[in-house]
Amino acid sequence: MGPLPRTLELFYDVLSPYSWLCFEVLCRYQKIWNIKLQLQPTLIAGIMKDSGNKPPALLPRKGQYLKSELSLLKHHFQVPIKFPKDFFSVIIDKGSLSAMRFLTAVNMETPEMLEKVSRELWMRVWSRDEDISEPQSILAAAEKAGLSAEQAQGLLGMISTAEVKKKLMEVTEVACKYGAFGLPVTVAHVDDQTHMLFGSDRMELLAYLLGEKWMGPVPPALNARL
Repeated sequence: MGPLPRTLELFYDVLSPYSWLCFEVLCRYQKIWNIKLQLQPTLIAGIMKDSGNKPPALLPRKGQYLKSELSLLKHHFQVPIKFPKDFFSVIIDKGSLSAMRFLTAVNMETPEMLEKVSRELWMRVWSRDEDISEPQSILAAAEKAGLSAEQAQGLLGMISTAEVKKKLMEVTEVACKYGAFGLPVTVAHVDDQTHMLFGSDRMELLAYLLGEKWMGPVPPALNARL
């Protein structure tokens, strides 16, 4: 019997394109590395408020850089990222509170569907430039991910409950206690030690911490194109 898998927690928000990149890489490597991946839907607005950070795109030069960088990362990671046409309306004004509460409800009730529903919400906002704030768009994403209409409607009904609100707040607070100042954050639990890594470009360092082999964002053993 081999060693027990190391636990990785991924704190993410579908409003963050870099969270999507990190999410896809870890979902690919969970089939290769000896890890147990725990997806943790988190509210990036809460992280920003707690840490005093601000969205990088609010600084014009950073915003322009991010746009050009993401067009390169799209191909490097093989993730179909496309900048929303009205970035500030979609990302800054509308935000992701309803979507992240919905994912929290999914994680509480049908955790086996969390990966697929999360991916579909990213596809809507960061690939097809579709809304993720309105109830009907969340339902459409959930059903496309494989939930029945009845399941999706039931989970949507949970997002206004105290239980779901509390859970999302608690997970966000846990990320802050680990030291998060943005997302994504990957927390690796290795040999009774906890390592917090920020961003989608720390995967090589993560492999080093785990004693695993890093084979790039698209491991050759997998056909990872979405």
